[in-house]
This record gives sequence, structure tokens and C-alpha cells, in this order.
Amino acid sequence: MTGRQIVFYIMMALCFISSVVFVYHNHAFYSSPIAKVIDTSVEDTVKITDEHNNKDQLFTQNITAVIQNGDEKGQTIYLTNKYSLSGVYDQAYQVGNELFVSIDKHTNEEAKLTGDIINVKRDKYIVMIGWIFIFTLLIVGKKQGLFSIISFALNAVLLSYALDVYVNSTDLSLLWICGIIAILFTIISLLLVNGFNEKTYAAIITTLVGTFLSLVITYLAMWATSENGLHYEEMQFLTRPYYLVFMAGLFIGSLGAVMDVAITMSSSIFELYEKNPSISIKALKTSGMDIGRNIMGTITSILFFAYISGSIPVLILYLKNGVPLGFTLSMTLSLEVARALAGGIGVVLTIPISLYTSIFFVNRKRAKS
Repeated sequence: MTGRQIVFYIMMALCFISSVVFVYHNHAFYSSPIAKVIDTSVEDTVKITDEHNNKDQLFTQNITAVIQNGDEKGQTIYLTNKYSLSGVYDQAYQVGNELFVSIDKHTNEEAKLTGDIINVKRDKYIVMIGWIFIFTLLIVGKKQGLFSIISFALNAVLLSYALDVYVNSTDLSLLWICGIIAILFTIISLLLVNGFNEKTYAAIITTLVGTFLSLVITYLAMWATSENGLHYEEMQFLTRPYYLVFMAGLFIGSLGAVMDVAITMSSSIFELYEKNPSISIKALKTSGMDIGRNIMGTITSILFFAYISGSIPVLILYLKNGVPLGFTLSMTLSLEVARALAGGIGVVLTIPISLYTSIFFVNRKRAKS
């Protein structure tokens, strides 16, 4: 390990320590009151049975906490928390938890400070997980890992800005916005991580073509079937068209999988060429298709599991309430299956597109040399 690397890792360690210390003492930066739980007790328990004969228990938890910020800092506040044994919509709190609370303007007859629980302060856990992610990328990826972090941060800011523009505008189409940021995502991510070279250019072109073809095929399929079988109930709280929001999410979701396949294929083709500059085009095609077939199954499986896993809590909730299996699957998995299929189409199309695009750039490189 070089001296520069040692200095870099020391700086990262100091950043980690300082950020962890900061997040444990950042209460003053929040406008909402934060209370730290110092004592809890359960007052009573009620057994209930709903219309589907599902049994549960309701608990009333008395909480004593100390305000950590604001004008009431240091004062004791008394809270009441009602939670169920199932814990679907609520939870029990433990000593040491920090809670966002609202403070009642009027105290009770005993002059005790009271209020309601709004949410749990979880930033410390997010910071720790974030640093684990950063260290893992840096240790494994080194320079590319650092550029991956920068790319991730830029893309997150870009997506946040694009959604903010859409929310505050009634004239712009979400699909057009997502199309623009998909192009920017692709260019920023691949150029930062892989640099300015033919391999990157091939991956950029392949990613954009594969993603847009996937979206067009999905649109045509939905148009031909009049969207029969798709249930947008999970989006019913939105005030924007469900269809456009679904298509935009599908667009961004497919982009990641297609980009992964594109850079894998492009890197493999150029690696084969650089190891053996005299390799024939036929051999490149054969090797490229073999590589594509090997990664096709795993990437499509990853897409399926990634989308379906998010619906497991809702599936359990439906089934626990006696809802028939067929109805449960159609209501909770229709959009996820559609997303997985659309992403799978993009992955399959990307393999031959990436192969021939990479070979085109290989031939250009040969011609120059």
C-alpha cells in the first residue's frame, strides 16, 4: 500500500468517525422536537378479533422521554404509544430510542409536558449503513469505486431535481423528464467509472438503444391489451396519471439492468480483442453470444426477485386476512411482474445489440491501427 493510499484511508476513517459523532449530536439541526426514551411500561392489553377471525393484541405503552432540542430541551415529556402484537402499522419503543414528537400546547393538570409520537429518528443507522457501502466500494473497486460513489451521488441529486421539477409543473411529461435523465444517468455513470474510450462509447449506445426498445415494446404490449390485468391500486393516492408514473418507474428500473449487461458485454468483447488482437470477428461473435447467454439468466432472475421482494409484506398482509391466493397475486404482483418482464426484454435485446456495437468499435480500432 502506497503512502497516498494510506493518507486517503486515514482521511476516510476520520470522515467516518466525525460523521458518526455528528449524527449522534445533531438534534439542534432539526426543527421538529426530538425526545430520547428513558423509561417504558405497558399499561394494559386488549385482545381483538376482526371480521376475518384474525386475532391480535393491542398494547398501551407509557413512555417517559427527555427533549433533546428546541425551547423545551432537557424537559421530561410523557407519551402514550398504542401498538399491536402483529406490528403491521405500529411498533413498541425501547429505552434509548429517539423519537420525533409533537408537544401539546397545554399541559395537563399535573403540569406534565405531554405530546404525540410522530416518527423514529433513524439517521444514525442510515449513516452507518452508508459508510459500510462506501468502504466496501473503495476497498474492492479502489479508483473505480470512488468514481462509482461520485456517480451515485450525482445521479441521486439529478433524479431528485427532475422529480421536483415534475411535481412543481403541470405542463411537463414525466416520461420526457425520465427520458432525459436516463440519458444523463447513462453518460455520467459509464464515463465516470470506465473513462473515455471505445468500450464506454459502445456501452452508452447499447444502454440507450436497449432501454428505449424495451420501453417501446412494453408500451405496444400494454396498448394492444388495453392494460388488462394491471392493477394500479397501490398508486391510488397519487394525483397524477397512474399509467405515466408506472411507465416512468419501469423506464428507470430497466435502465440499471440494461446498463449492467451493456458494460459487461462491451468489456468482455474488448478484453478478448486486447488479449488477442488477431482474433476473428466470427470468434468474437461466438464468444460474445456465449457470454451473453451466461449472464442473461442471472440478470433476469435478479430483476424478478428485486421487484417481487418488495411485495412480500403486502402478500403476507392479504393472505393473513383470508384473501384468496389468486386475487392476492393479481392485486399485488401485476405491476411487479410487468416491470420484471419489461426489464427482462431489455436485457435479452441488449445482448445482440451490445455484441454488434462492440464489434463495430473493435473494427474501427483495428482500422486506426
